[in-house]
Amino acid sequence: MDKINLPHHHNSSEEEEKIISNLPNNDTIESVSEALKHLGDPTRLKIFWILCHTEECVLNIATMMSMTSPAVSHHLRILKAAGLLITHRNGKEMYYTVANTPLAQKLHHTVEDLAEIQCIK
Repeated sequence: MDKINLPHHHNSSEEEEKIISNLPNNDTIESVSEALKHLGDPTRLKIFWILCHTEECVLNIATMMSMTSPAVSHHLRILKAAGLLITHRNGKEMYYTVANTPLAQKLHHTVEDLAEIQCIK
């Protein structure tokens, strides 16, 4: 990264250099921003939380959420496209669970920390 000369110095040069040298790259920020955008919907956030703790089919998720299966499927597609969920098929049934990625796991724990929910796993 090129040296950045700040127009105003509000912190020590050492602090500013540390901050600048640890700036996340644009791809990382984009990835986190997209994930947070998808979890910004209360329904998707609740579905995500459920699937952090269990593997479920659409029908069971719909029942837990008091929603229709097509509505739940819509939200599941968005979460899966964001890389937050994975699926597997057992016969005709599709099962969903949280992806085993660092981002998904950190989001899981962040949601629980912010909501002061005890993790059940």
